[in-house]
Amino acid sequence: MLVVEALLAGFAIGAIVGLLGAGGGILSVPVLIYLLHQSPHNAAAGSLVIVGLTALVSLVPQVKSGKIQWRDGLIFGILSIFGSVAGSRISLLINEILLLVLFGVLLAGVAVMMLHKAITIRRDENLLANTEKANTEEQPTKESEKSPQARNLFALIAAATCTGFLTGFFGVGGGFIVVPMLIFALGFQMREAAATSLVVMIIAAISGLLARLGTAVVFDWFVIIPFVFASMLGGMLGAVFNDRFRSSTLTALFSLLLAGVAAFVLAQNIPLLITPLA
Repeated sequence: MLVVEALLAGFAIGAIVGLLGAGGGILSVPVLIYLLHQSPHNAAAGSLVIVGLTALVSLVPQVKSGKIQWRDGLIFGILSIFGSVAGSRISLLINEILLLVLFGVLLAGVAVMMLHKAITIRRDENLLANTEKANTEEQPTKESEKSPQARNLFALIAAATCTGFLTGFFGVGGGFIVVPMLIFALGFQMREAAATSLVVMIIAAISGLLARLGTAVVFDWFVIIPFVFASMLGGMLGAVFNDRFRSSTLTALFSLLLAGVAAFVLAQNIPLLITPLA
């Protein structure tokens, strides 16, 4: 039964990763914990395997699309390793319930930011649609005019280090924070961010796994392997549909995904955190 649940959950999560360039870790961690009955620390480690391989497969159609900013993605990913190693080690010292509550709070905050961004992008899309210059919906808006050359190196380093730490700390692939970082800190468009984040997620997942070597973390391969294969198939399907949605729609869907997971995680864990204090 666990294998069937892993296959179904893996396919759905993979499709989301392929479509949005994120969501694998923030979904796979709760699924591994609440549906497949793993401990938070083991689920965090297993999710890195799942997300890393899913991102690798989802990368293939994005390479053909030409949306990946390879230079910024590779620099971002390599710099994030330093933060990821530190975050992975510190994570093991934190109470598991507190870890999940912090995870939920972070997701809620990012969800609000991304929803505001979606509204802004939709407004600009509508304005551009009323002008002769609006030949395609991929034209840059006021919020996404920065060229790769204009992106601030300090902002890139700071964003990458912060992302790496959060990736290692929470045991997620990093897409949930990489996409917003690429958009807000470096001026990427949503489609560019979604595609480039896959590169970062692969690097972050590998570094997060290496940082866990020698720890007490246990990988449940009976669950992880079918989860991974289904997730990879879903990732390929989701990536194909990426071009069929407006950038504002993708951003709004991303925000709603974060908000939904945040609400679930907080509802499950805040009572458990408060009870010992009562």
